[in-house]
Amino acid sequence: MPEVGLDLPRTRDVLVEELQDLPVQLVHGDKCTSVTAVLRGRGDGPVVLLRSDMDALPITERTGLPYAVPGPAMHACGHDLHMSALVGALRLLASREFDGTVIAAFQPGEEGHGGAALMLAEGLLDVAGPPPIAAYALHVIADLPSGVVHGRSGPIMAAYGILDVEITGRGAHGGRPHEGADPVPVLAETVTALHSYVDRRFDAFDPVVLTVGELRAGHAPNVIADSATLRAGVRTFSETNTARVAAELPRLVENLAAAHGITATAVVRPVMGPTINDPAAAALVAATAVRMFGPDRYVELARPRAGSEDFSEILRRVPGAFLYVGAADGESPAGNHSPLSRFDDRVLPDAAGLLAALALHHLTPERHR
Repeated sequence: MPEVGLDLPRTRDVLVEELQDLPVQLVHGDKCTSVTAVLRGRGDGPVVLLRSDMDALPITERTGLPYAVPGPAMHACGHDLHMSALVGALRLLASREFDGTVIAAFQPGEEGHGGAALMLAEGLLDVAGPPPIAAYALHVIADLPSGVVHGRSGPIMAAYGILDVEITGRGAHGGRPHEGADPVPVLAETVTALHSYVDRRFDAFDPVVLTVGELRAGHAPNVIADSATLRAGVRTFSETNTARVAAELPRLVENLAAAHGITATAVVRPVMGPTINDPAAAALVAATAVRMFGPDRYVELARPRAGSEDFSEILRRVPGAFLYVGAADGESPAGNHSPLSRFDDRVLPDAAGLLAALALHHLTPERHR
């Protein structure tokens, strides 16, 4: 039952039904259909947060699977598996004795809708009383080997922002360009300047990935337009470069327009921050995966993936780790966000067990693990 965005009433209702038989306190969001389940142990102890996203994508499914849903939405990023894994983790944890509390956060609006920030603003980190000492989340990947866990210390996913530019000139007849101030050459030069800037001003080992995806100007071939616009996606892998591009790219655009005697306004609108794993938490993920599944089923990533994830907002406040679980189903699998994305749901027991084990590491004495 895929639903898109922040308002997922059917998804919420199914989750609530699945959680009814567990000894959890349920907290519902006011500004989105989030569900937070608080599972308390036998006594005082630390708080650990586990998170699953809930939302689907506005993609029409073309997998041909017998359970494929018709219509304009699809769980092409595997968030349905994430919800199942976290419910499974709660069932496992409810069957164990531990000291402390587990917060299970089911979050809508991960796909660029700011769901994590909304849940944090509504008190996610305070819902159990003391704030969490650790936070974990996993993500299934449709084109990585099924059942293999992938992780790394430090950056694991990129920040994502959108550079919005408007260049304002002065319209004129195409046969008399000297009577106007043409924004189109400035627009073209801006594209080149942006790519040169990020290539030459940023460290290649802490890169900036910029993609100009939208250019708009004018409505006729013989008319000089009054204005032109540009939109670009910008990805960074550190908080330092995320701040730098927000300050430096607009200044570059505005100064370039000024050199041509016209004006430009530019702003980088942040969408998601960089997902940065705490070194100790990342080491725990690696050790736990190897202990549970064997060394052949854990891979240390040499570099981050360039997608983005708003679990980054939680990791800005709580030390923790984000990890991948391969879920390739069949030969030549399509990646996430494809209408052909298929996920091997046989990974779910291990995904649930891994989440539960990460929480128990913080909540049980060494001799009981």
